Amino acid sequence: MAVLLQRGPGLLARRALGLLDEAGELFVTLLEGLRRTWDVRTWFGEFVEQAWFIVRVTSVPLLLIAIPLGATISLQVGDIARQIGAQSSTGALVVAGMVRQIAPLAAALLISGAGGSAITSDMGARRIRDELSALQVMGINPTHRLVTPRLWAAAVVSVLLCSLVILSGTAGGFYFNVIQQGVTAGAYFDGAASLLQPTDLLITLFKAFVFGLVAAAVACHMGMTCDYGPAGVGRAVTRATVATSLLVFFLNYVLETLYLVLVPPKI
Repeated sequence: MAVLLQRGPGLLARRALGLLDEAGELFVTLLEGLRRTWDVRTWFGEFVEQAWFIVRVTSVPLLLIAIPLGATISLQVGDIARQIGAQSSTGALVVAGMVRQIAPLAAALLISGAGGSAITSDMGARRIRDELSALQVMGINPTHRLVTPRLWAAAVVSVLLCSLVILSGTAGGFYFNVIQQGVTAGAYFDGAASLLQPTDLLITLFKAFVFGLVAAAVACHMGMTCDYGPAGVGRAVTRATVATSLLVFFLNYVLETLYLVLVPPKI
């Protein structure tokens, strides 16, 4: 026991240093992937292919999540609002919640869970087949050829999915609040307009863009540095999903805090 207690601080220090080292490597992967963005001709074809793949694997699950989510929020908030005589404000709360918080997080988590897992598996398979080393031997930077299009594909699709979450969630809330609970359509949308500002939509789309970049960067980094063998690829997929979720929630807190300080909410 005494030996374990003596080794504890050293073990924690090594773990912390290892975590910082991996965070630095992830940041380098992101910056290196963005550095050759201007050379669009070398990665545009891969970008279109990856963007279409991410849209294909995330759009239907997103609709299946967003519509019931908006409906559930509408039902819960509408029931409470009816008890206090403020049922017409349900639309404001539903739409404001979808725009400000739910939409970018839902898009990012789906990008990570569906598209990011596939990206990690693909990059890990390329690593264990030594395709990354073969590209380096041919004088081609694997980061520029493979990571850059995936970064931009995930970021662009994340923005599109964020918009889709807002529309589908608002539609689900509209159905249950207006059709089922009897609130007028004018009151539903007027309440939303009373709480939201144009900058709310801009910061939401910006957060979705950043979250998409982070999800793709983590997925590519974990795949390109995974252990050799199928088990290593599987562990990389799990680590990428968990790391992306933690980073997305942390970045959402930081960006939202800065936004509230710079742009006070509308009352």
